[in-house]
Amino acid sequence: MTQRATVLLHPDFRTGTIDRRVFGSFVEHLGRAVYTGIYEPGHTTADEHGFRQDVAALTRELGVSMVRYPGGNFVSNYVWEDAVGPVEDRKPFIDLAWRTIEPNTVGTDEFLQWAEREGVEPMMAVNLGTRGVAEAAALVEYCNGEAGSRWADLRIANGREKPYGVKLWCLGNEMDGPWQIGHKDAHEYGKLAAEAGKAMKLVDPTISLVVCGSSSMGMPTFGEWEQTVLSYTYDLVDHISMHAYYEERHGDRASFLGSGTSMDRFIDRVVASADAVGARKRSDKKITISFDEWNVWYLDTRFQGEAAIPLRTAPQRIIEDVYSGLDAVVVGDLLVTLLNHADRVPVACLAQLVNVIAPIMTEPGGAAWKQPTFHPFAATARLAQGDSLDVRVDAATMPTKEHGDVPTVTAAVTWDGPREAGTLGVFLVNRTAEPVEVELRHPGVALTLGGGVQVTADHEPAVHGPEHAAQVEAKHVSELATAPVTATGAGTTTLTLAPESWTALAGTATQA
Repeated sequence: MTQRATVLLHPDFRTGTIDRRVFGSFVEHLGRAVYTGIYEPGHTTADEHGFRQDVAALTRELGVSMVRYPGGNFVSNYVWEDAVGPVEDRKPFIDLAWRTIEPNTVGTDEFLQWAEREGVEPMMAVNLGTRGVAEAAALVEYCNGEAGSRWADLRIANGREKPYGVKLWCLGNEMDGPWQIGHKDAHEYGKLAAEAGKAMKLVDPTISLVVCGSSSMGMPTFGEWEQTVLSYTYDLVDHISMHAYYEERHGDRASFLGSGTSMDRFIDRVVASADAVGARKRSDKKITISFDEWNVWYLDTRFQGEAAIPLRTAPQRIIEDVYSGLDAVVVGDLLVTLLNHADRVPVACLAQLVNVIAPIMTEPGGAAWKQPTFHPFAATARLAQGDSLDVRVDAATMPTKEHGDVPTVTAAVTWDGPREAGTLGVFLVNRTAEPVEVELRHPGVALTLGGGVQVTADHEPAVHGPEHAAQVEAKHVSELATAPVTATGAGTTTLTLAPESWTALAGTATQA
């Protein structure tokens, strides 16, 4: 039997403006994300700098606005000074995070110049694991300083006269995690982050800072970590980080499809923790969230852990998860959650961009192709413009083992333009195995829905390679010429959602 749900929207009720940085991604020196990922000299598509243009083209199609670099766990053992200057003079080192000999062929200048050529904003991370205040401030000076100081002059000597002007900086990575090289408790990290951030802003007062939050909501120190760290850094930083990965465990499909509810609760709890610190400080400032690692990652069921990785010199095939139509539906649902928190989540990074749990895959010397998760991200980045509306969804719930009862339908709507008329992006998810009839209620608003994209879940295991990805795309990803509207009425538009599906539609609307 077809279930029913309603979604109420109106342009007068808006959550917040969508920051384009919410469509960020992540390139870490991990596995083949850099070498044979974005960078492969000698590849038939490589440019004069050695960067693959087939990957660059897919990155543009994906709609990525920003890329975080160089890590990730990698950054906590990284000496950035060893990866600038003439490549032939750079010395390899053992990356303790991912058990690889890092050649330092790609470093700060190569990455920032690639980002500049591709029109994406860089988001840089500093090492607060094995290094500290002076090294972090020096990197800001190298990237952003004007001629006449030590590190800015080194950049100029290395061939880059104009400052890069990097605005967004991460104060380390996952410092609450015992796996992190240089792991610290909340007090140790909070004090170090405050001093490093202070020095970095003395070099360049225009930068924005991201302080490390919990590595996941499941960390035993979650909540307490946020409040302690922010007690030291609240007046200095702009954002606190969140990281979360989701996977289907033990065939629990319902819980996996309900992952967006877990993300929603995680955001609410971090916001509450941050606001509690602000209240104690009697501050009007609002700390926002940098959700700078999120994705579907089969961490528990496919990854054997860093200790199981043999030490190697060549880029290793590490964490190259292959994705299904089901994974793509969940990614679409997670994007709905991010849109609905536009007021407090201006920055987010799909981790990662190429090969490592990524929407883009490559073969060394061969093809680059799209994974199923590419499609919901690209469509959302294209259609979600302007403001996120404060929509109200009335739907049945379904039980899950991991998250309790979750809504069967989730929705986000974006409105680009003044309240009198605008273009819409409508994003709808059906988490159930049955069709759902959704009544969009838009009182006093004339609404016309056009085409878009639909992704449906599958039941087959994902298989590595472009052929399988193409088969999933042909069967489970549909370009909709028109919206699946079944009825219209005064202030209502009714459409039917396919079972276990994510749907994105373009539209226009005017107030009557």
